[in-house]
Amino acid sequence: MKFEQIKYIERKTGEIKTEKVMGEGALKFLYYNPFGKLALNAVVKRKFVSDWYGSKMSKPESKEKIKGFVEEMGIDMSEYKKSIDEYTSFNDFFYRELKEGARDIDYDEKAIVSPADGKILAYQNIKEVDKFFVKGSEFTLEEFFNDKDLAKKYEDGTFVIIRLAPADYHRFHFPTDGEISEVKKISGDYYSVSTHAIKTNFRIFCENKREYAILKTKNFGDIAMFDVGATMVGGIVQTYKANSFVKKADEKGYFLFGGSTCILVFEKGKVEIDKDILENTQNKIETRIYMGEKFGNEKN
Repeated sequence: MKFEQIKYIERKTGEIKTEKVMGEGALKFLYYNPFGKLALNAVVKRKFVSDWYGSKMSKPESKEKIKGFVEEMGIDMSEYKKSIDEYTSFNDFFYRELKEGARDIDYDEKAIVSPADGKILAYQNIKEVDKFFVKGSEFTLEEFFNDKDLAKKYEDGTFVIIRLAPADYHRFHFPTDGEISEVKKISGDYYSVSTHAIKTNFRIFCENKREYAILKTKNFGDIAMFDVGATMVGGIVQTYKANSFVKKADEKGYFLFGGSTCILVFEKGKVEIDKDILENTQNKIETRIYMGEKFGNEKN
């Protein structure tokens, strides 16, 4: 498969933009070069590599990387609670907190909102996934949930992917009000979840470490909320209280260093995805979205 730069739609303007990718050369080697693929499968996907790099990013000396990263990626630090000089390590900066009011939250109870800042793909019926990715990388809900009964429950449901790039805000939130369950952890590898990686193997979502909880809601049924680890993600930290009632946009948790993904799985017939996001997905292009921004409505 030919290597291409990552394009996405800036939703507010409709403009097609090119994503700035940290380590793009390495991704090109690992996912598009046969020798790189050997290294990927032998070493890079392993937990110890991500643990090692994640621990490096928690050391005090790693804070020296922050200023250059902010400048290279064009991060607007006015949105965040602390200035560059106040962070104690790169990881401390990586899961930085937003200032109050930095994101516009759509509080309409019939609107479902993004749990995170990132690039979104959405499939009204999960069966549509097979049309968009390389054949031979079959994805099944049973393998994804690691649970036959849940796979049956969400059969023909709606599947929403929000991909967080390293430069994005890395805390994730609740997309609507509801009662949230305990988290269930599924062990796995640490493949990259970049668009380059997913295009070549959508099964990464079945192979990577992931955690999920069920959000029981009034308007959208039972939403399965997945947080997926990736290469160089040192960990997933859940900050919510299990078996409690949560409000839309309350914090659920955060990712330590690396690119990551939030996935929402809806039961069949519970949500209607916004037309522009569906059309962009059908055109195989992601849409830029922000935490609290609507991407769908309750299905009538």
